[in-house]
Amino acid sequence: MCTAVTYKTEDFYFGRTLDYDLSYGEEVTITPRNYPFQFMDKGVVHSHYAIIGTAFVADNYPLYYDAVNEKGLAIAGLNFVDHAHYKEKAAGKDNIAPFEFIPWILCGCSTVRQARVLLEKMNFLNAPFNEKLPLALLHWIISDSSESITVEAVKEGIKIYENPVGVLTNNPPFDNQLFNLNNYLSLSPGPPENTFSPDLELKQYSRGMGALGLPGDLSSQSRFVRASFVKMNSVCEKGEKESVSQFFHILNSVDNQRGCCRLDNGNYEITIYSSCCNTNKGIYYYTTYDNHCITAVDMNRENLDSSQLVRYPLITGEQIQFQN
Repeated sequence: MCTAVTYKTEDFYFGRTLDYDLSYGEEVTITPRNYPFQFMDKGVVHSHYAIIGTAFVADNYPLYYDAVNEKGLAIAGLNFVDHAHYKEKAAGKDNIAPFEFIPWILCGCSTVRQARVLLEKMNFLNAPFNEKLPLALLHWIISDSSESITVEAVKEGIKIYENPVGVLTNNPPFDNQLFNLNNYLSLSPGPPENTFSPDLELKQYSRGMGALGLPGDLSSQSRFVRASFVKMNSVCEKGEKESVSQFFHILNSVDNQRGCCRLDNGNYEITIYSSCCNTNKGIYYYTTYDNHCITAVDMNRENLDSSQLVRYPLITGEQIQFQN
């Protein structure tokens, strides 16, 4: 279970929660412009845009969960179990495995419009990274400062949806998630009016009652509604610190606490990390479940013309500042 969100103040911000019951040792990973990306069916791309995001690095290959390139184009992949469908190699298509999709788009595209062009020629290849890392069943949100789309590879083919809320969770398919918002059109950040009956003197007894009915459970459909409501009604100053702080508050509205989602194996799903990237400045911020201090990695402080990955392990221990 994960949630991805976009947000715009003076700059454009993109991030997500990663909700799972275990960590693979993911790291904030910068892929410089001259790192050679090996694609299964498309050969090696030797030169490309620089990329920053969170990845599990396997055999020196960054398997990105979410990432942004130096031009400000952002992507996150989220679980899409029971719906994602990949195909065998197709002639005349760009056959791209799901684990290659984020770098394939970010290597050469600077806008969502350019990503659409690549998607028209793509086939999601039914091929894992290796035998120890099975295929992840995913769908994706792709965003720039002007628009967002959702990409889903299903049995019927690749579907591309306009994403006017700039939010993505998991199941059901995105068109159903978007339609479901109609059930909450009466929610409001303001005080409610009595439309129940003119014959009853009904009054609000608490602040915040305009949002009565906003779902509070951890299901993906409820998180989509909650994140959309919080994001669409968010009010924030335009400064960097204010924007980053507000972004994490939006993500915190769908935080997954240990103990609330028990799995069949006895483990608990938690929000392993939350991320926020200023796509204009290339600064990647994150928190982890046991570290609420916001940590930042600035891609522009690194040598972006290098050919070697730059890796920063996530700081997972809580950092508490005493005031006395």
